[in-house]
Amino acid sequence: MKNDFTIARLGPTRLKSHLESHCFISNDAGVLVNASVHTGQSRTYSEIMEEAGPREDLFFQPESTHAAMITCGGLCPGLNDVIRALTMVLWYRYGVTRISGFRYGYEGLVSSYGHKPVSLTPDVVEDIHTDGGTILGSSRGPQRVDDMISFLIEQKIDILFTIGGDGTQRGALALAEEIMKQKQNISVIGVPKTIDNDILFTERTFGYETAVAMSQAPITCAHMEAKGVHNGIGLVKLMGRESGFVAASATLASSDVNMVLVPEVPFSLEKVLAFLETRIKAKAHAVIVVAEGAGQNLVPTAGTDTSGNKKLGDIGPFLKETISKHFDKLNIPVNVRYIDPSYIIRSAPATADDSAFCFQLASNAVHAAMSGRTAMIVGLWNGHFVHIPMEQAVKSRKKINPNGLLWQSVLDNTGQPSII
Repeated sequence: MKNDFTIARLGPTRLKSHLESHCFISNDAGVLVNASVHTGQSRTYSEIMEEAGPREDLFFQPESTHAAMITCGGLCPGLNDVIRALTMVLWYRYGVTRISGFRYGYEGLVSSYGHKPVSLTPDVVEDIHTDGGTILGSSRGPQRVDDMISFLIEQKIDILFTIGGDGTQRGALALAEEIMKQKQNISVIGVPKTIDNDILFTERTFGYETAVAMSQAPITCAHMEAKGVHNGIGLVKLMGRESGFVAASATLASSDVNMVLVPEVPFSLEKVLAFLETRIKAKAHAVIVVAEGAGQNLVPTAGTDTSGNKKLGDIGPFLKETISKHFDKLNIPVNVRYIDPSYIIRSAPATADDSAFCFQLASNAVHAAMSGRTAMIVGLWNGHFVHIPMEQAVKSRKKINPNGLLWQSVLDNTGQPSII
């Protein structure tokens, strides 16, 4: 069954853009969803995403447009970069000078919370990219769609940028669909934010590269701690609720890790402990990286959070205690050092490359919004920035393929067995 990558629009574009640009993107420019072809296979070009970029024709009149943005979910490196970039491109490239930042995620779109909006200008956002976190604050959990639409209409909002992960964009899709049903000319554009890099049809989400880079220091420390004592075991827990991309990439970047545990690859506790026994006897130290969502069948969970996500059991302390008890029974003294750098990473400023990536995402989000597109997110696919329907982006989560090349590279790097 083919996926539908058609992007919804509020209506025909009747205004000519005044941008001084030599790179307007045609409305029929596209990027192949599947760029690979195997010998003997017929070439099909049926699934194509819209290429992102500035359009020659606009839906909104810049001088009278009121744009707004919210940041939702957990903190992530690059949030302030995106806020800054959206503001700068709206203001300087298009001349949109009425820009509102609503506080604390979707709560900011509900009058009863009483959160006062922030008026965003180039002066306000000038230096915010040097700080982690978000100047707008954030929150988790949905709000009533009708309440939010009433608020947007009351505030005369023309464009809403939703900066957040899977749950945020699900909420944005429900909002955009109801707005279109009510025939309101309000564009809803998502900028996907997730450290876990688990949004479908996006090669990379902002914050992910920073998380991988910042994971190197904890892994190095765990390695040094493990080597600094006899039979030392360094255990590092990294982000990754359902997708282990951070743990996998951080391991490849480090090359000091002997075992990686991710949500996509079930593991046997007995085999993990047997592997550690062999490693300790051979090398007298070991380093393990575990994604937060790995081994959830082994730890108790406690319902769901305000966003509807399952509350994870804490696999890190469980492994630390289990490993220590196992070696105690064998009368093999071990020293387990446990490190969880998650909140340090989440609240950090973006790396230089991640910051540049944030700007490009935000810039393309503005171009899409001004042309009247809606119910979509911007992303990177096959080396191009593209428009992705929210409906496609939130169908499920992107995950590591246990039979794919990325996981094979991890196995080659660590030397751990393919089945544990």
